[in-house]
Amino acid sequence: METKKAKKIKTERQLSSGGVVFRRRGKAVDVALISVKSGWGRGPRVWCLPKGLVEKGENIAATAHREVKEETGLDGKIIKKINNIHYFYSEKHDKKTTRYFKIVYFFLMEYTTGDTAFHDEEVEDCRWFPLDEAIKVASYEDEKEILKKAGEIIRERSK
Repeated sequence: METKKAKKIKTERQLSSGGVVFRRRGKAVDVALISVKSGWGRGPRVWCLPKGLVEKGENIAATAHREVKEETGLDGKIIKKINNIHYFYSEKHDKKTTRYFKIVYFFLMEYTTGDTAFHDEEVEDCRWFPLDEAIKVASYEDEKEILKKAGEIIRERSK
Protein backbone atom coordinates (compact mmCIF):
# COMPACT_ATOMS: atom_id res chain seq x y z
CA MET A 1 0.00 0.00 0.00
CA GLU A 2 1.31 3.37 -1.04
CA THR A 3 1.15 6.30 1.40
CA LYS A 4 1.05 9.89 0.35
CA LYS A 5 3.70 12.15 1.73
CA ALA A 6 2.29 15.08 3.66
CA LYS A 7 3.08 18.34 1.91
CA LYS A 8 5.19 20.66 3.97
CA ILE A 9 3.59 24.08 4.07
CA LYS A 10 5.94 26.93 4.77
CA THR A 11 4.76 29.51 7.35
CA GLU A 12 5.95 33.10 7.06
CA ARG A 13 5.41 35.93 9.52
CA GLN A 14 3.90 39.24 8.41
CA LEU A 15 3.78 42.47 10.36
CA SER A 16 1.09 45.01 9.50
CA SER A 17 -0.33 48.16 10.96
CA GLY A 18 -3.48 50.19 10.51
CA GLY A 19 -5.81 52.61 12.17
CA VAL A 20 -9.18 53.66 13.40
CA VAL A 21 -9.70 57.20 12.08
CA PHE A 22 -12.40 59.09 13.94
CA ARG A 23 -14.07 62.48 13.77
CA ARG A 24 -16.51 64.19 16.08
CA ARG A 25 -19.89 65.55 14.98
CA GLY A 26 -21.14 67.31 18.07
CA LYS A 27 -21.49 64.50 20.61
CA ALA A 28 -21.47 61.82 17.90
CA VAL A 29 -18.32 60.00 16.76
CA ASP A 30 -17.81 58.67 13.21
CA VAL A 31 -15.12 56.23 12.08
CA ALA A 32 -13.91 55.40 8.58
CA LEU A 33 -14.19 51.87 7.19
CA ILE A 34 -12.99 50.61 3.83
CA SER A 35 -14.74 48.15 1.55
CA VAL A 36 -12.89 45.47 -0.40
CA LYS A 37 -13.69 42.35 -2.50
CA SER A 38 -17.17 43.19 -3.81
CA GLY A 39 -17.29 43.06 -7.58
CA TRP A 40 -13.91 41.33 -7.80
CA GLY A 41 -15.51 37.90 -8.04
CA ARG A 42 -14.32 37.05 -4.52
CA GLY A 43 -17.57 37.12 -2.59
CA PRO A 44 -19.70 39.71 -0.82
CA ARG A 45 -18.58 43.17 0.20
CA VAL A 46 -16.20 43.21 3.16
CA TRP A 47 -16.04 46.27 5.45
CA CYS A 48 -12.83 46.52 7.44
CA LEU A 49 -10.24 48.82 8.93
CA PRO A 50 -7.43 50.21 6.76
CA LYS A 51 -4.15 48.38 7.26
CA GLY A 52 -1.08 47.19 5.40
CA LEU A 53 2.37 45.65 5.62
CA VAL A 54 5.19 47.39 7.45
CA GLU A 55 7.84 48.42 4.91
CA LYS A 56 11.58 48.15 5.49
CA GLY A 57 12.85 50.95 7.73
CA GLU A 58 9.33 51.91 8.82
CA ASN A 59 7.96 51.63 12.37
CA ILE A 60 4.41 50.44 13.07
CA ALA A 61 3.08 53.96 13.76
CA ALA A 62 4.46 55.29 10.47
CA THR A 63 2.92 52.31 8.65
CA ALA A 64 -0.47 52.96 10.26
CA HIS A 65 -0.35 56.61 9.23
CA ARG A 66 0.71 55.81 5.64
CA GLU A 67 -1.77 52.97 5.14
CA VAL A 68 -4.71 54.94 6.54
CA LYS A 69 -3.90 57.86 4.26
CA GLU A 70 -3.50 55.64 1.18
CA GLU A 71 -6.56 53.45 1.75
CA THR A 72 -9.00 56.10 3.02
CA GLY A 73 -7.82 59.43 1.57
CA LEU A 74 -7.89 60.74 5.15
CA ASP A 75 -5.11 62.11 7.30
CA GLY A 76 -5.07 62.08 11.06
CA LYS A 77 -3.05 62.57 14.19
CA ILE A 78 -2.09 59.37 16.01
CA ILE A 79 -3.52 59.46 19.53
CA LYS A 80 -2.68 56.04 20.94
CA LYS A 81 -1.98 52.40 20.07
CA ILE A 82 -5.26 50.51 20.57
CA ASN A 83 -4.18 46.86 20.46
CA ASN A 84 -3.16 44.17 17.99
CA ILE A 85 -4.79 41.19 16.38
CA HIS A 86 -3.20 38.09 14.89
CA TYR A 87 -4.33 35.30 12.62
CA PHE A 88 -3.22 32.71 10.07
CA TYR A 89 -4.14 32.70 6.40
CA SER A 90 -2.90 30.87 3.30
CA GLU A 91 -2.25 31.87 -0.31
CA LYS A 92 -1.48 29.72 -3.31
CA HIS A 93 1.16 30.90 -5.80
CA ASP A 94 2.31 28.76 -8.72
CA LYS A 95 0.87 25.54 -7.22
CA LYS A 96 2.69 26.26 -3.95
CA THR A 97 0.80 27.15 -0.78
CA THR A 98 2.30 29.56 1.74
CA ARG A 99 0.80 29.97 5.16
CA TYR A 100 1.14 33.33 6.90
CA PHE A 101 1.03 34.26 10.56
CA LYS A 102 0.00 37.91 10.54
CA ILE A 103 0.14 40.42 13.40
CA VAL A 104 -1.68 43.73 12.86
CA TYR A 105 -1.23 46.70 15.22
CA PHE A 106 -4.01 49.31 15.27
CA PHE A 107 -3.71 52.96 16.25
CA LEU A 108 -6.42 55.47 17.13
CA MET A 109 -6.15 58.49 14.83
CA GLU A 110 -8.08 61.74 15.05
CA TYR A 111 -9.10 63.03 11.62
CA THR A 112 -7.37 66.24 10.55
CA THR A 113 -7.92 66.56 6.80
CA GLY A 114 -8.69 64.65 3.60
CA ASP A 115 -11.61 63.21 1.68
CA THR A 116 -12.77 59.59 1.40
CA ALA A 117 -13.15 60.08 -2.38
CA PHE A 118 -9.34 59.98 -2.65
CA HIS A 119 -8.79 56.39 -1.45
CA ASP A 120 -6.43 54.21 -3.49
CA GLU A 121 -7.38 51.64 -6.14
CA GLU A 122 -7.10 48.55 -3.93
CA VAL A 123 -10.05 49.91 -1.94
CA GLU A 124 -13.50 49.72 -3.47
CA ASP A 125 -15.10 52.29 -1.16
CA CYS A 126 -14.40 54.27 1.99
CA ARG A 127 -17.17 55.70 4.15
CA TRP A 128 -17.74 57.36 7.49
CA PHE A 129 -20.00 55.40 9.85
CA PRO A 130 -21.32 56.32 13.29
CA LEU A 131 -19.16 54.26 15.69
CA ASP A 132 -21.99 51.92 16.81
CA GLU A 133 -22.97 51.24 13.20
CA ALA A 134 -19.33 50.62 12.22
CA ILE A 135 -19.09 47.96 14.91
CA LYS A 136 -22.16 46.21 13.44
CA VAL A 137 -21.03 46.60 9.80
CA ALA A 138 -17.39 45.50 10.26
CA SER A 139 -16.90 42.07 8.71
CA TYR A 140 -14.28 40.66 11.09
CA GLU A 141 -14.92 39.93 14.78
CA ASP A 142 -11.41 40.91 15.88
CA GLU A 143 -11.78 44.29 14.14
CA LYS A 144 -15.16 44.79 15.86
CA GLU A 145 -13.25 44.42 19.15
CA ILE A 146 -10.66 46.99 18.01
CA LEU A 147 -13.52 49.40 17.21
CA LYS A 148 -15.07 48.83 20.66
CA LYS A 149 -11.72 49.55 22.34
CA ALA A 150 -11.33 52.67 20.19
CA GLY A 151 -14.74 53.83 21.41
CA GLU A 152 -13.68 53.29 25.04
CA ILE A 153 -10.52 55.37 24.50
CA ILE A 154 -12.48 58.15 22.79
CA ARG A 155 -15.02 58.23 25.65
CA GLU A 156 -12.23 58.36 28.25
CA ARG A 157 -10.58 61.26 26.40
CA SER A 158 -13.90 63.13 26.34
CA LYS A 159 -14.24 63.21 30.14
